[in-house]
Amino acid sequence: MNKKGFVKARVNIKITPAEMLRTLRELQELSQNELAELTGISQSNISAMETGVRRIGRERALVLAKALKVHPAVILFPDFELDEFKKAA
Repeated sequence: MNKKGFVKARVNIKITPAEMLRTLRELQELSQNELAELTGISQSNISAMETGVRRIGRERALVLAKALKVHPAVILFPDFELDEFKKAA
């Protein structure tokens, strides 16, 4: 198969930190209660963060990121595009 004719797909979805938190938790097949146990953050607070009622914030993002094994920026800045950063530099 000749790959020269193919163009790499670019996916742009706007996602909030709340949606990213929920997505990461679900991808790792964790319940809110299980994530609460891993982080020491109550299940009700995790629910409020996932629905956007409560802001995640830097300190919570650090704790959540460690439990979910991702960089905190993945949670706080899910729609950040490196290409835009490079253009600004």
